[in-house]
Amino acid sequence: MTKPNRKPANDTTPLVPGAATLPSVVIDDYNNEARDRKGFIGDGANKKSFRHKLDEQRMLMRALGRDPFGKIPTKELKKKDIDALLSGEDAGAAALVLGAVEEFSGEFAAVIRKFLNEKPWKKTERIAVGGGFRQRKIGELVIARTMMLLRSDGVEIELVPIAHHPDDAGLIGSVHLMPEWMLKGHDAILAVDIGGTNVRAGVVHFGKDTKSKIEDASVVASLIWRHADETPSRTSTVAKLSEMLKELIAKAAEAKLHLAPLIGIGCPGVIETDGAIVRGGQNLPGGNWESDHFNLPAALVKSIPEIDGAETFVIMHNDGVIQGLSQIPLMTDVSSWAILTIGTGLGNAHFTNRVHGQTDI
Repeated sequence: MTKPNRKPANDTTPLVPGAATLPSVVIDDYNNEARDRKGFIGDGANKKSFRHKLDEQRMLMRALGRDPFGKIPTKELKKKDIDALLSGEDAGAAALVLGAVEEFSGEFAAVIRKFLNEKPWKKTERIAVGGGFRQRKIGELVIARTMMLLRSDGVEIELVPIAHHPDDAGLIGSVHLMPEWMLKGHDAILAVDIGGTNVRAGVVHFGKDTKSKIEDASVVASLIWRHADETPSRTSTVAKLSEMLKELIAKAAEAKLHLAPLIGIGCPGVIETDGAIVRGGQNLPGGNWESDHFNLPAALVKSIPEIDGAETFVIMHNDGVIQGLSQIPLMTDVSSWAILTIGTGLGNAHFTNRVHGQTDI
C-alpha cells in the first residue's frame, strides 16, 4: 500500500548545494559516520572486506592444492574473472566464490541492521544497493542473499540493485536535484561524478516534448578520466573537468540538444549549502578540497560562465545521494527508503518521498 508523503512538494524549495529538501524527496541522512567498537559501521561492507573474505576461502582451497586463481594476489583479481568461476565447470572454484559471497552477505546484513538502528533509518522499507560492486554477478548474489538473511532474522526489508549501471546512476541522479521549472523547454543537462579514482562527466537527456519525463532520463554522451594514474593537483583537476564539460557542450550542440544551463555534481563528503566540502573529501585528487578557500561550484562557473547563451548554475551534492536519486522513479510505492553504495567505502543516504507518480517537463 502506498503511504502518504511527509509533506507536499512545491517549487519554492531553496535550490542550494547539499540541501536536505529536494523537489521529490527529503534527505533524512547521508554520509552517516556512526561508529561501533570496531570503527565506522560501514567498514564491514566494502570492496576490501569482500576481498578479505575471498582470500580466506582461497586459503582453504590452497590447503587442498586447488586454488583456481593460482598465484595471483586477491587484491589484483578482476571482478569479471571472479564472476567467471560461478558459471564454469569447476564446482570447487564456484564453491570458493559462493563461500565468500555467503560470508560477506552475513557482514553486510549485520551492517544494515546497525544502520536500521539509526533514528532516520528506523522506518526504512526498501534499500537500493549501488556502487561498482553491484554491477557484477557476485554483487547481485550478495544483495539477494543479504535480503534472505535479514528476513530470516525477522527484518522485513527489501534489497534491490540500482536499476542503472552505477556509472550512469551517478550522473542521472543529478536531474532530480532540479525543480521541474528549471528543466522546461530543454533536452538535457550536464552532470559530473567525482570519485577517488575517476572523474566522469556526461550529458543526461530527458527530452523537452510534453510526453518526455525526467523518469526516462538517460546518459547519451559521457567522458571518463582516470585521475588516479596521473596524481594531478586540485587546480589541474578542475581544469581537466572544465575541458571535459566544454567538450560535452560541443557534442550536445552537434546532436542538436538544447542544454539547460545547469551542471549537477556528485562528490564524496558532506556538502554545505554554499558548495563547500566540509569533510569526506580526503580521497579526491591533488590537494585539500575541504579548504575554506576552495569552492568547486564557483570554480566551474568561473570557467564556464554560460551554457547555450544562459548563465551557468551549478548544484552539488554527495555522490551517494546522487546515486540514490536515480532510483526515485522506482520508489514511488514506498515512503521511506535508502541507498547503500559498495565501493572503496560504503556510501549511504536515506530518503522520504515528497511526491509520487511521474512528472511531465
